[in-house]
Amino acid sequence: MEHMARKPLIAGNWKMNETIGEAVVLAQEISNEMEPDWLDAVAVAVCPPFTDLKPVYTVFEFDKLRVGVGAQNVYWEPSGAYTGEISIPMISAIGCAYCIVGHSERRQYFGETNEDVNRKVQALLADRTHPIDPIVCVGESLSVRESGDYITFVDAQVRAAFAGIDADVARAAIVAYEPIWAIGTGRTATPEQAQEVCSAIRETLGALFGQDVADEMRILYGGSMNEGNADLLLGQPDIDGGLIGGASLKASSFVQIVKAAL
Repeated sequence: MEHMARKPLIAGNWKMNETIGEAVVLAQEISNEMEPDWLDAVAVAVCPPFTDLKPVYTVFEFDKLRVGVGAQNVYWEPSGAYTGEISIPMISAIGCAYCIVGHSERRQYFGETNEDVNRKVQALLADRTHPIDPIVCVGESLSVRESGDYITFVDAQVRAAFAGIDADVARAAIVAYEPIWAIGTGRTATPEQAQEVCSAIRETLGALFGQDVADEMRILYGGSMNEGNADLLLGQPDIDGGLIGGASLKASSFVQIVKAAL
């Protein structure tokens, strides 16, 4: 199910769930249910809370399973007097391959702005010696969706996130479209609705970085993707994987979604 040369990515966002013990059990269950050769065709990652990153990384490393580990957030300064924050060198030393940036919950509950998101994307893309690929989240609320201005809104979010970034490093970034009205609500965007916005995102990336780079970049759908609807969503030409919330906390559901991406 290759979209040109784009290898699909299925990334699980565990959000604020799982203590270390629970995280190790879940990672082990995922590892037990995955076939190693699937990872030739589909990239898989899990994004647990900071406290679980190392233990989860160790489970996959021990099992020699090429499942990537990602952070759910990061701060843009490399070190300093920023109590409670976590830096790129810290998540890099753990072995993180991905980092979620600008998730709608970060924007909504913790006041993250487009400028904050841009600083984080810039900082992550600046260090290519220990590459951590940003998963940049964009998406509209229900009121924006109902106003009909959602394409314009998402286009502006993408442009803001990638401001000042060169095409040669931008290709490493991943964009996740998450309609806020479909997160954890059980309301999923239809495959057509999801494709419409993901196609518009690719058009914006093309305007920013040129069509070749835009065609290389992966665009994920995030918004109540589960084993029941993954097939249809992943079948869309501009959807290159999923950012999975609730369904990533159950190994069997998560693995079913990975299988749907094969």
